[in-house]
Amino acid sequence: MMKNIIDLIGRVLISGIFIYEAVDTVLFYYETKAKMTAFSIMWQQDVLLVSSVVILSIGGLLILLGYRVAFGGFLLLAYWIPVTFIAHSFWTYPAPEVRIEALIFAKNLAIAGGVMLLMINGSGRFSLKRIMQVTKIPKSET
Repeated sequence: MMKNIIDLIGRVLISGIFIYEAVDTVLFYYETKAKMTAFSIMWQQDVLLVSSVVILSIGGLLILLGYRVAFGGFLLLAYWIPVTFIAHSFWTYPAPEVRIEALIFAKNLAIAGGVMLLMINGSGRFSLKRIMQVTKIPKSET
């Protein structure tokens, strides 16, 4: 029973960072565009930002709900890993910022590892997938 509760808590915590980033991107849309410009990402910024919000929201919700966790994880990793290497490439930062950027880089890779574990181990007992498996829907008589 404890394993199932820990699975649920883990899914909530991991999905939380992605859902938070999606909300943050919407709330600070223009600031995020400015950050993209600072990283020389000029191509289709609006499309990239909206796509990011959609990917983060769908992937985060799939993991949170425990439904199609592998697909949700794939979406999140397809976004998270490149963004980590672009935005937190600590080896390109000036000396005072290297330490914090290296820490954020390592944290993001650890989160990616947690997503990979979810993808392999599945969503656990307390999940929408499990509810759908065990719920019997009566057939209508027509």
